[in-house]
Amino acid sequence: MPDKRHHRGKHPEDDRLFAPSFHEALRTAVAEYAWLLTHGYATESALKLVGDRHALTARQRMAVMRCACADQALSHRGRNLVPPQDCRGSPLGIDGYNVLITIESALSGGLVLVGRDGCYRDLAGVHGTYRKVEETQPAVEFIIDFVDSLPVKRVDWYLDRPVSNSGRLKTLMAEVLDERSGEPRLTWNIELVDSPDKMLRVYPGVIATADSGILDTRPTGCWMNLARAIIDERNMDAWRLDLATMVRTADPT
Repeated sequence: MPDKRHHRGKHPEDDRLFAPSFHEALRTAVAEYAWLLTHGYATESALKLVGDRHALTARQRMAVMRCACADQALSHRGRNLVPPQDCRGSPLGIDGYNVLITIESALSGGLVLVGRDGCYRDLAGVHGTYRKVEETQPAVEFIIDFVDSLPVKRVDWYLDRPVSNSGRLKTLMAEVLDERSGEPRLTWNIELVDSPDKMLRVYPGVIATADSGILDTRPTGCWMNLARAIIDERNMDAWRLDLATMVRTADPT
């Protein structure tokens, strides 16, 4: 069945799956999952153990996974996090879909999760095809406006070449840049690449992503919490759900 959505929005089941009645169980699951990861348990088996214990659905388990991380990862991310205004003279590499879809979700009132590391993450995903929605152009404009005010020296915005419609999104981004009143202060390079993850892991500057797989495997270098900075600055009416506040890596016994 073709995707006919006009908004990134929330999943039809989200109001039920993330209702207040589930918050205690979900927060406990995040704490337990973080404890297991901290003590070396494999991600898949740890998530199954916690999810089965609390009878969580697949979507709730995904939320737990995106909110939690091991203490070691939390420490690593915290050491390398820089405020957006503290990246003077550095190039900035943006994880295109990762940042864009979270902001689209926030603009449309979709679920935005707050992780242990402070990142905002969505549950939308791409799954091989990107579909433009009504929030796409405003989200692109907000990203350009915010980033163009930063003291970075250039911007590299990476999109996944294998994802359908990436070329169209690149064209839209270029058009938005061309239509801005006045010339953008920065040089913007919008690039289709086979794997943004690989590019960002070795990027010679600050990166903008909330992708745990990138943040935890990047040998050196700083990152910024770009999606959260933009959502907070614009005071978007997002459905923020914090499942990790004051969560310690609780012993699941």
